[in-house]
Amino acid sequence: MDLDALRKADFSLLDDAVDDWSTMVKDLETLKEEAEKGLRGTANKAEWAGYNADVSKEFIGKTTEEFKDAHGQADSIHKILRDTRNELKGYKTQLVDAIERGRLKKLTVIGYEGGFTVTTDVPPEGRAQEDKGNKGEITALRDELQKILDKATQSDKSASTVLTAIADQSRLGFSDANYNSRDEAADAIKKADELARLAKKPEDLTPAEFDRLNKGLKDYADDGLFAERFATSLGPNGTLNFWTGVNDPHSAWELGHKRSDKFDDLQKNLSLTLATASQSDSADMSDWKYRMTDLADKPVGRNGGFPLGAQVMTNLMRFGNYDDRFLVDYGDKLIETEKKFTGNGRHGAWTRTGGDQLLNRTGTDSGWDPMTGYLKGLSHSPDAATEFFNGTFVTKDEDHDFTQEIKGKEEKRNLSNFDYLFEERDWPPDTDDKGEDSIAGRNYLAAALEAATTGHPAGEIPTVDTPSHNAEQAILTKKLVASISENPGRLTDNGYMSDSIGQIASEYLADINRATADAPEGNESVARLFPISGEPAEMKHVDVTRFLVAVGQDPEGYAAVEVSQKTYMARLMEYHLNPDLPADQRYNQSAEATVKEIARRSGEIGGTLAIGRTEAILGPAKEEDGDFDNAVNQKKNLAAGTIGTLVGVGASFIASPAVGAGVGGAAGTATSMALEQFYKDSDPEFTKQLGRDIGERWENSKDANTAMAHNAAVAGAKAHNSPYVDNVEEWTRTGTSDGFNDASTAGHQMARDLETEIPD
Repeated sequence: MDLDALRKADFSLLDDAVDDWSTMVKDLETLKEEAEKGLRGTANKAEWAGYNADVSKEFIGKTTEEFKDAHGQADSIHKILRDTRNELKGYKTQLVDAIERGRLKKLTVIGYEGGFTVTTDVPPEGRAQEDKGNKGEITALRDELQKILDKATQSDKSASTVLTAIADQSRLGFSDANYNSRDEAADAIKKADELARLAKKPEDLTPAEFDRLNKGLKDYADDGLFAERFATSLGPNGTLNFWTGVNDPHSAWELGHKRSDKFDDLQKNLSLTLATASQSDSADMSDWKYRMTDLADKPVGRNGGFPLGAQVMTNLMRFGNYDDRFLVDYGDKLIETEKKFTGNGRHGAWTRTGGDQLLNRTGTDSGWDPMTGYLKGLSHSPDAATEFFNGTFVTKDEDHDFTQEIKGKEEKRNLSNFDYLFEERDWPPDTDDKGEDSIAGRNYLAAALEAATTGHPAGEIPTVDTPSHNAEQAILTKKLVASISENPGRLTDNGYMSDSIGQIASEYLADINRATADAPEGNESVARLFPISGEPAEMKHVDVTRFLVAVGQDPEGYAAVEVSQKTYMARLMEYHLNPDLPADQRYNQSAEATVKEIARRSGEIGGTLAIGRTEAILGPAKEEDGDFDNAVNQKKNLAAGTIGTLVGVGASFIASPAVGAGVGGAAGTATSMALEQFYKDSDPEFTKQLGRDIGERWENSKDANTAMAHNAAVAGAKAHNSPYVDNVEEWTRTGTSDGFNDASTAGHQMARDLETEIPD
């Protein structure tokens, strides 16, 4: 900064800008609160259906988040401008005061473009001699002025840097940058540069530097400016070389011996940082994502060998929420690479040999199969997961061996990424850190499918902000159910996948109940009985039966559907027994027929799950009965903690069966009463004695389902002062009994696939 630029600076325009941004922050604060309480609050209470359920509600939720981001970004900009303005005013005052002190000592300061001169205030002909005699004071004043100008330059430059960085974070809309001061934002960028320099030489990294890098990434992983600066400074090649180098037992020998127990933390912190960076729309970060994707099939190892870029990068995708577009583009490149190394799926690849370094430090697997880490990343990003699984692996026109029978003739078939990964892929053998066979690949596949079909990250409970199921999610769920129906072993041979698959089923119970009703497609009556918000997943009854028997053979899968179905049934009872339900939403049958049909469909689902449970206990798997009871009780306890506030019975809540532990909204009194009784009941439905008679097990399960249906119907009838309170016990008993008979009949039809006797 030139001396005269600061000495003569007019801050009136900057003052105006600070005032304007202050007003903007206040206005956006008001808009943010109105959007949250008004726009989103109203949307969450509204009854959504069709296109509005699929698109409009989600749009409103995203718009509300944009108001929050706009406020945060405006607040940061205001603070940065305010801090910089105040500092520059202070530096101007210091500069003017210093010049005045010099004047009193008969020193003058002459500014010019690019610098300034300090000299004595005497005529030119005697100045040289006078300057020589006052050299000490001249030098002191010059140095003082230069320090002031250096600080002012740094203040102005850092403000420009952080403001530009914030603006570059998002091409459209607003970033979530939120800083309390200019220095806080500037420090984040400075720290990123410092840590990137360390990461550029992994082979020279000392244990102390490793600790600094690890801690810095942990502290700043969620900071958008830091993350973007770190990633782009390190670069795509640098990122891959860093993780490969740190894990190289030869070049990083000291780290391997002294910090190997911290490698898992570093992997997580680096992954979280890169995920945050990927959300930036800056030109540098866009280039980073493009080049990183291009490196997926390029060698990273020594001498142009393995590992490939994808094997390294996917291990850094296991944590955090990566940008959806980057994940999908990377997935396309990964599929292209997979096809190249497997002969279009003809054989396996990615098998690790004893001499290959570890690329994953979480302990679940070696990290050598790039699909494992990628699927873990997808499990956090629902939209990307949905798009990826519905993408194409091979078409019938490509060179591959996947066929199907059409009119008695074997013909090549099209395979989606879901078809290939869930049904056809030759998963490479791998081990965990205990030396046991790794289950990570297929387990993360199930988690990614959970995200792809439900619209929320795997392992989370849906909320009122979770969008209704769209067409792509519904199609994928239909294919998943049909695939497990076709070959139940795809799930039962990999029981660890059942927690995710069970959660999927629990969020598609309206669709599942519809399928068991055997109504023609588009039947308006059944659509009203089991309303669906968003796009329905059209499933076949036989597929649902076989699917539920498979899910029911795992304790966690069983518990997810068992508890959720009872929750869903309780909601339905209260919903349909409400006399104020609008005519265009009402099931066009009597109250008796309505209660019986709800109980029957729920009874069939409960009975089908009971068949699966019996198969697990008495079949080859030999699951313990107590494992099922424990899983159910854990699911009950989770739901019981939220029953007072998280059970909604409006049409939008019924139609969006996010029923694992309830969804946000006003609790229905009847629903709450019925479910509280169910959740408090810790008595097992089945005896823990393995040899107990199958028929008695069946009756115990039917009694438990009948009791729940009865409680739900009675509570609903009483809540609405219904004249049918004394009749619902018989209605629910009949309906549940019919449902269990339906389950038994369907079970006999598929008995050839089971080794357990089906009760009559």
